[in-house]
Amino acid sequence: MPFSQLPQSIAGALVGRGYTQPTPVQAAVIESDAEARDLLVSAQTGSGKTVAFGLAMAQQLLDADGNLPAPGAPLALIIAPTRELAMQVSRELEWLYAPARARIATCVGGMDSARERRNLSYGTHIVVGTPGRLRDHLERGALDLSALVCAVLDEADEMLDMGFREDLEQILDATPDNRRTLLFSATMPRPIVALAKRYQRDALRISTLDERQGHGDISYQAVAVSPSDIENAVINLLRFHEAETAMLFCATRDNVRHLHASLVERGFAAVALSGEHSQNERNHALQALRDGRARVCVATDVAARGIDVASLSLVIHVEVPRDAEVLQHRSGRTGRAGRKGTAVLIVPFSRRRRVEGILRSARIEAEWMPAPSAASIRERDRDRLIARLAEPVEATEEETALAERLLAEQTPENIALALVRAHSQTMPQPEELIDLSSAEGRGEKQHRPGFDDTAWFRTDIGRRQNADPRWILPLLCRRGHITRADVGAIRILANETHFEVRRAIEAKFRAALQRTAREGAEDESGVRIEPAPGAPQPGAAGKVHKPRRTGDAAPRHEGPRHDGPRKPGKKFPPRHGGGHGGGKDRRAQ
Repeated sequence: MPFSQLPQSIAGALVGRGYTQPTPVQAAVIESDAEARDLLVSAQTGSGKTVAFGLAMAQQLLDADGNLPAPGAPLALIIAPTRELAMQVSRELEWLYAPARARIATCVGGMDSARERRNLSYGTHIVVGTPGRLRDHLERGALDLSALVCAVLDEADEMLDMGFREDLEQILDATPDNRRTLLFSATMPRPIVALAKRYQRDALRISTLDERQGHGDISYQAVAVSPSDIENAVINLLRFHEAETAMLFCATRDNVRHLHASLVERGFAAVALSGEHSQNERNHALQALRDGRARVCVATDVAARGIDVASLSLVIHVEVPRDAEVLQHRSGRTGRAGRKGTAVLIVPFSRRRRVEGILRSARIEAEWMPAPSAASIRERDRDRLIARLAEPVEATEEETALAERLLAEQTPENIALALVRAHSQTMPQPEELIDLSSAEGRGEKQHRPGFDDTAWFRTDIGRRQNADPRWILPLLCRRGHITRADVGAIRILANETHFEVRRAIEAKFRAALQRTAREGAEDESGVRIEPAPGAPQPGAAGKVHKPRRTGDAAPRHEGPRHDGPRKPGKKFPPRHGGGHGGGKDRRAQ
């Protein structure tokens, strides 16, 4: 159905907004076979689904002349998971239904609930809200759903993930049985299917993800890194692309907090969004992104729902998404409205097969490449500086006078040098990454001077617990308060790992181990590390690894523990940049 066949008021609003033809999801919901039916819709982020359900609702809300009745009990209810998404939906419906003079009420957490109740009492046509606030108004008697003809659940999968099932059920149970129910969900897990079966009748299944392709305007890249280099890879990617706005996805609020703190410490203008932030903090963060005061946003999947920043051109999957649909939904925050975008997956080398499977499932062709090196970033910085200086400049008289004075007092070479230095000091420094193509980067045995006199220790984790030297080495450094330069060979056996340290720091290492040990703890402090009588016997089954030489500098935090050992009865929670795949920690959202 073309727009011309819609009610005149809606068609006029679309034309006034610059719409010439419907998007696939918009065309699908206004087809004749979808008319007056319950709909179960899957569509990509940025596909125009808010306008889509606005068009679908028009069939029930407007009369033949495209008009609405006098405001009273709401005729349509839209439920969204977050305040930002609810406000965004409300703004879209306001212009779409403006010619019909629709009265739209918004009911969301963080706003004045008494004012919302007053607005509802004045009468309304459409109510948009979040589950918790809508349930509160319903229980107080302020929200009357007896006249409802259409209910829309937007981002239904995220609402269930956030624990709103009971709220949704109570709200839908209070609506008339003959209402129309439109359920929009980026993914269709079993709980969504169950919800649809309970509250929908003969629903028409619509999916614009048949080809399961990412947006055509998104370029996908995958960079393989050592698990200990995930945070460094994030820094180098941000510096290499220098995107106007970038969004970084982590799995939990703890990871968001830690990565955000690290980026701010290094000089990035970054904000964070997760379940632990208040509504006021979220508002300030989003405003900082929109007005350019912040250029990087670190967020969880749920916290990023409903965010639409026009300048967003780079998405970095710091933690591998759990499946193809999450990959597409995260990446869909960029490459919108005809703009180009880049989505980068940071892949620990041990997770490459899983990521390749996710990409195949999504039918996405990603370019595999190494993470940007410090040298390549410096080269780009030089090119960017030269390009910026080549741009025409409109100077004021005062600026011209100052420039002439500088030329009179300094040589052009000194002025250029000062300009280069001033420019470089404003940018965070890139990081040196482990070269996975080198023998040392692969953890192969290398002779290292200074290890003629060593002391051997052992831990209670081994090959059967998925022990890996790239995980064990940073653990030893953190627990023993030493640097990686103090650790010699690492030999991984079936159920334990042996390693050597310099004899000169043995006493210091033992004392630190005692202070950082917690018997029975489920994190790394519960890993038992104790002296060993000597090196493992030559016949012991195991591989010898030598740490990468990095001088005597203290090691940085070494990234995730999801790819580290798994000892029965012990849990190793991820740090920033950690966790790749697997189920979500819903409480962290």
